[in-house]
Amino acid sequence: MNAATVRHILDTMEAMFPDAHCELNHSNAFELTVAVLLSAQCTDETVNKVTADLFKKYTSPADYLSVPLEELEQDIRRIGLYRNKAKHIQNMCRILIEQYGGDVPQEHDQLVTLPGVGRKTANVVVSNAFGVPAIAVDTHVERVSKRLALAGWDDSVLEVEKKLMKRVPRDEWTLTHHRIIFFGRYHCKAQNPQCHVCPLLDICRDGKKRMKTSQIRKDKERATTPKRKIN
Repeated sequence: MNAATVRHILDTMEAMFPDAHCELNHSNAFELTVAVLLSAQCTDETVNKVTADLFKKYTSPADYLSVPLEELEQDIRRIGLYRNKAKHIQNMCRILIEQYGGDVPQEHDQLVTLPGVGRKTANVVVSNAFGVPAIAVDTHVERVSKRLALAGWDDSVLEVEKKLMKRVPRDEWTLTHHRIIFFGRYHCKAQNPQCHVCPLLDICRDGKKRMKTSQIRKDKERATTPKRKIN
């Protein structure tokens, strides 16, 4: 894919979603880290409903360690995999207190060593909380990148991230991450993507295939539908 096509994709997404942003509610790096940890295999909407009360009850790593694990589990039980996530949160908080003075470390290499914090979570935290350019590859970013040929169909999540970092200007990494997520969440959905009104259909291999299949289906339906006789 040439630079002009990449630029066209980025500009189109910017025009469609100029206000794209992190939709997880948070007021600091610690809350963001907890929210992203909770968001694994869960919608941002559900996470925000849970953290609305969670962040009032717990404001520091010490707060999360001041209650039994079972109590924290109940506080986040609406979240998928809540038992494991509760355990990760308490273990993470213990390390933050013991090794980082209760603060979330700003270095990516340090973040990924925390319980429950993978590469995607670390990228979200460094980019949104500390202003370090990064591209976090979630399901939306992976799906859209592959449909638009920004990455290969068989690429791993890490390979998708590396290709996006190579093709997108570094100072646009964070914004591009948000715009691709919005594009995938509200337009190029996993099921029933809006291909028929997509401004990027001409360069979307998946969209072209879908539209062609849809047209063939319609043509067959017309061919098999009995014509009404006109008296």
